[in-house]
Amino acid sequence: MIRLLAALAVLMLSVSAQAQPLPAGLDPQNTILLDTKDGRVVIKLRPDLAPQHAERIKLLTREKFYDNVPFHRVIDGFMAQTGDGQRGNGTGGSKYPDLPAEFSNVPYKRGIVGMARSSDPNSANSQFFIMFAETPGLNGKYTVVGEVVRGMDVVDKVKKGSPADNGRVTNPDKIVRMQVAADAK
Repeated sequence: MIRLLAALAVLMLSVSAQAQPLPAGLDPQNTILLDTKDGRVVIKLRPDLAPQHAERIKLLTREKFYDNVPFHRVIDGFMAQTGDGQRGNGTGGSKYPDLPAEFSNVPYKRGIVGMARSSDPNSANSQFFIMFAETPGLNGKYTVVGEVVRGMDVVDKVKKGSPADNGRVTNPDKIVRMQVAADAK
């Protein structure tokens, strides 16, 4: 019964979020709709800054790679990381090769979506993070792939990880569904 009620609540949130039109000026082909249990996050992809990374996000989204994937690393006041559809713990990627860096001068501030990577600048694959606050130390060192244009209040509700464990989250919140706006149903 509890599972049924939880599923119904997610469905109701999704229907409510779908009824909202996209913010003006967004290209539905380059807009991501990320649904969580708490609502919808609308992300404007930036193919003008990072064409290969934006295409990868759209490809994986269309393959449903991100559906039910946890926010495995969430550091209050810094960022929420997700996108490991392979293992769910931050150690995996996708079946596609890593991408070369596409760094820009766009500053890392609240709402910016960046691509996660290892110490190798050319190792971004599927994982991404959403910034809670400005962090100039990331500027020019990580690929900016987009920005949240609606729903930062939803991102703020994502379960935070333990500071003692570098933000790793126990029983993490998940992406319920992720869609390219042009494909949304």
